[in-house]
Amino acid sequence: MLMDSDYIPWVEKYRPQTLDDVLGQDVAVERLKAYAEQKNVPHLLFAGPAGTGKTSAALALARGLFGENYRASFHEMNASDERGIDVVRGKIKDFARTMALADVPFKLIFLDEADALTNDAQQALRRTMEQYTKTCRFILNANYSSRIIEPIQSRCAVFRFGPLKQEDLQKLVLKVAAAEKLKLGEGAAEAVVHMAQGDARKVLNVLQAASVLGSSVSEDDVYKVAAQARPKEVQDMVNLAWKGSFLEARTQLDSLMVKYGLSGEDVMKQVYREIVSMDLPDSVKVHLVDKVGEYSFRMSEGADERIQMEALLAQIVLAGQKK
Repeated sequence: MLMDSDYIPWVEKYRPQTLDDVLGQDVAVERLKAYAEQKNVPHLLFAGPAGTGKTSAALALARGLFGENYRASFHEMNASDERGIDVVRGKIKDFARTMALADVPFKLIFLDEADALTNDAQQALRRTMEQYTKTCRFILNANYSSRIIEPIQSRCAVFRFGPLKQEDLQKLVLKVAAAEKLKLGEGAAEAVVHMAQGDARKVLNVLQAASVLGSSVSEDDVYKVAAQARPKEVQDMVNLAWKGSFLEARTQLDSLMVKYGLSGEDVMKQVYREIVSMDLPDSVKVHLVDKVGEYSFRMSEGADERIQMEALLAQIVLAGQKK
């Protein structure tokens, strides 16, 4: 019989429940635990890439402060959905001005994707944060802290969340596999970690998608559900171009884009990673990375991705001939 938990996406099912469960952010966790113990929190700004534990840390902090009934004193909003000044003057201000019902004398507002707020909304928010600080504290979550205006940053204690280390992601993979009774084949765990690039959400989504194929997960299954090429295949394509075999490299590019259904941007990111890891002089790497950036920009502006990818391979061929 299926339980309610079987219908929950694994991203939510395995979300950390306490600060001790948050992966890889030891310095931030220690500071947040001290705030929870003292029952006193300043305004906070969580900044860093996606999938590194910012939202989980905010929810765990709320549980540590208010207990299991934290929802009565914790309000979560996504600033990318409601980003105008009217939201700050309306919903946020109305929640901030009311007294808390818990034994902690303030409530928490969690503003996810706060860097999406318009400049006018941020100007209104700075005054709200100052005016209602006795009854409400703000946690702002942003991928890019530079998009938060300086007056708000100066009102917050800033926490930097870095990409998760490979060993942390490895622990997560093994923990989830054991809980879901998944048998990981040779190289499967390493493939998940390699593909995730420090993002715990990618780990959980890939494992859940791979689990649909069966109780045994192979390395092939991981790359199949993640829509990424094997690093070895991309490496072979780049090496062919470097050695001057343009037509063979082009054929390999065709195979990658058809076999895995990859876009030009997907292939470009993997090519970049292979170029950086190649045993080449720094001057050659600088030249090639510059070309990767140029053709990536062209694709982002709407240029044909096949033509741009083949042009990048041609640049690698030319660089190899000069070497």
